[in-house]
Amino acid sequence: MTEHLADDPRITAIGLLFEVHAGLAARFAAQFEEQGLSSVEFEVLMRLRRSPSHQLRMTDLAAQAALSTSGATRVVDRMVRDGLVCRRACPTDRRSSYAVLTRAGQQRLDETLPRHLELIEQWFTGQLQPAELAAFLGTLRRLRDAVHPGATAGSDEMLAETA
Repeated sequence: MTEHLADDPRITAIGLLFEVHAGLAARFAAQFEEQGLSSVEFEVLMRLRRSPSHQLRMTDLAAQAALSTSGATRVVDRMVRDGLVCRRACPTDRRSSYAVLTRAGQQRLDETLPRHLELIEQWFTGQLQPAELAAFLGTLRRLRDAVHPGATAGSDEMLAETA
């Protein structure tokens, strides 16, 4: 008798991935809410903080955060209103603008990260041995690059501009 397709280990793998993501997202969302952030706003702050000069073109930010262009505009508009980011015109292309991390945005991130790292350690990385974590990071990067090639959009470009 042929194994039923619903019992295929690929279905199990993706199901487990979604369950882990949902569990982590729920824990993180509660913590972000305590800091007055949404999960998307935290993602934007992290993307900007980890980018050269703490800025990204709006189109690159949208690609990295897996947002539509209009979605990125809406979240950045809210964050500008809250003083967490500002916009800066692109000096080489007047059709483009940058989202730039502000001092207040950096401070909010600094306040959020210690507890966030505790949760990551408790519910994610702390569940793995160091060698498992290193291998897992390589696997995650390979998978990310396959399914979300825009995840690092603008990173190389920004490095070249700031060099």
